[in-house]
Amino acid sequence: MHFSLGTLRQQLSARGPWLTAAILALSAFAAVAPLRAQGCIVARSTGQPVGPETEGGYLMPGEFDLSVGYRHQFSFRHFVGPVEQTYRIQQGTQVMNKINLETIGLTYQATPRFSFTVDMPLLEASRRSHNSPYTLTAQGFGDMSFTAQGWVFNPQHETLPGNVSFGFGMVLPTGKDNVMNRVDAFDGKGPVDKLADYSIQPGTGGYGIVFQWQSFLNVGSLSQAYFNGNYIATPQNTNNVQRSTTINPLTLTHYVSISDEYLMETGIARAIPKVRGLSLNFGPRMEGVPAHDLIGDSLGFRRPGFAISFEVGAQYVHKKDVLTATIGKAIYRDRTRSEPDILTGGHGDAAFADYIWLASYSHRFGGHH
Repeated sequence: MHFSLGTLRQQLSARGPWLTAAILALSAFAAVAPLRAQGCIVARSTGQPVGPETEGGYLMPGEFDLSVGYRHQFSFRHFVGPVEQTYRIQQGTQVMNKINLETIGLTYQATPRFSFTVDMPLLEASRRSHNSPYTLTAQGFGDMSFTAQGWVFNPQHETLPGNVSFGFGMVLPTGKDNVMNRVDAFDGKGPVDKLADYSIQPGTGGYGIVFQWQSFLNVGSLSQAYFNGNYIATPQNTNNVQRSTTINPLTLTHYVSISDEYLMETGIARAIPKVRGLSLNFGPRMEGVPAHDLIGDSLGFRRPGFAISFEVGAQYVHKKDVLTATIGKAIYRDRTRSEPDILTGGHGDAAFADYIWLASYSHRFGGHH
């Protein structure tokens, strides 16, 4: 579901205090979920919506919302824990990941409170070591997801100062997880087939369980606080992609781990009174891959970690169309220790981006107002 600040005309009613307390309590509960990533670490989310849906308000029963999201990032700064490995750039050995991710989504509002969404990502990515003679690339459709969402409070109560929705769904392994490249290392041995790193593979090779939440609270007549997030739990341990034949079998790192992922963002959106439909938003964003999955084992090769960014964005609403653009600047990055790291006493590194560029467009249609 895609939201817009729009023009906030709702006023707090007598039931405002208890409703506000309930929203904040639910948001606080969601905030204590395990949170930990991007770059060499998997980054497959184009972001969460910010809240309530367009100047027309919530989606009405029978309405559809078609959206296209875009994410770009360039990762090249290596970290071990929270410490940047500056020598990698000085020596010219840094690994550079370029990610271009588009996501097409369709939401159907079945009732005033409940909706259903299908998302299909499309990835174009490349990976190259600065001192390497070749670049590995991968492109294709990713893992499709299906989710059902429901608002805690009935949106038809016009005096509501805010709301909270929770979603539940699943991710299907529709994306390819074993893209190979034919490359020449110019070592006299001729072209060979190389497996693209899992961080640029379109798919994960496993199923996922989606938990998500969206919440907003009107503050005065022009501002709105929001707190959104999602967590993808992956019950499977590793996929069938063998990345090496010479690695310690105890940790299963010769196979790629199917790891959990998460995203959380919060902030304030503010309408611009002189430009109808325009609002600005700012706040922190945290995303990553945990070292230990919520369900199942956590062996296999993965680069766990997280990044915290500060986002500044704008959203413009015109009738049934919403256009957003956001830039996130990384303020903290941490490559945490994986379970194989702990077993072997090591601590791998990962490359992170300085900036995340996000944009989206959505159009609602059908139904009756």
